[in-house]
Amino acid sequence: MHSIPLTLHRCLRPRPDRVARGVDLFEIVNGSSRGDGLFAAVTGAFSFTGRAIAEELLRRGESVRTLSRADAPDDPLRGRVDVAPLDFEPTTLRSSLSGVDTLYNTYWVRFERRGVTFAGAVANTIELFEAARDVGVRRIVHISVANADRADDLPYFAGKHQVEQWLAASGVEHAIIRPTLVFGSHDILINNLAWMLRRTPLFLLPGTGDYLVQPVSVRDVARIAVETRAGVVDAAGPETMSFAALVSAIGDAVRGRARIVAGPRSVGLTINSILGRLIGDVIVTADELEGLSRSLLVTKSEPRGTERFIDWLHEHEAGLGRSYTSELRRNYRADVEATTGLG
Repeated sequence: MHSIPLTLHRCLRPRPDRVARGVDLFEIVNGSSRGDGLFAAVTGAFSFTGRAIAEELLRRGESVRTLSRADAPDDPLRGRVDVAPLDFEPTTLRSSLSGVDTLYNTYWVRFERRGVTFAGAVANTIELFEAARDVGVRRIVHISVANADRADDLPYFAGKHQVEQWLAASGVEHAIIRPTLVFGSHDILINNLAWMLRRTPLFLLPGTGDYLVQPVSVRDVARIAVETRAGVVDAAGPETMSFAALVSAIGDAVRGRARIVAGPRSVGLTINSILGRLIGDVIVTADELEGLSRSLLVTKSEPRGTERFIDWLHEHEAGLGRSYTSELRRNYRADVEATTGLG
């Protein structure tokens, strides 16, 4: 993906070259216009959170376009949405966003790797939002993270906070959704925790494991994103538990063989680094463990999510963690292809 060297000062600069809202450029991108009004655009509808938002919009009768880094012709959702490229080249973005009323943005990066940086993710996101503003997109709904404004020393949170600040100063009608720990179908974190608990003899909890999480279902996140008209809104589930309790519940549900023990965070990082090299993935980063240890994935606001993690866990226990889901293969595919020959 491209990383465009923008600054917040440059990004806040108004642009005179606004393009009238319409479907002409969309016809260039996709070959035809469906002629049924404006679209709701969702970044990454073939992935995790974007998929849930697209499905929620379709359920409500909306016309949906996805902006995706790659097409997915075999995906069940493919025939129900229009597809345009998510390429952070300004002209392409404006073409992809023409004819859109509301943009739902889920684009971000989980960690830095081989030229993919948080600074680049901030620049790309702002380029996306500027393109939306220029072509007359009425509203932006941005998926951020819980407590984005409380951890500027952690690059993941700091980047999310920067984007929130840009939106607040942009003059664009917007809503910001701050999810906690998201679970659901096509999830990576919970599935891979289950995989490790099934496959390994020992699971090391970094530190004491008493730091808190507040899981929220991806379906609740999607519903909250679609229903929120404006403002900054937390998306959190109805249960708060320690990370140790969450891991234990997953282990019990999948009848995992791993013995769960607490240990130093540094040892946990080393073990996960070795395992990651063996399976060709990044399992967890130091910053992610630091964020967990501060209980950043918990909110003080009234939970808007209704689906209970424990209920979902028992409904999906049979298939959860049967196979490993690679973060690199899903979201850093070009990197994987360059280093492993994946085609």
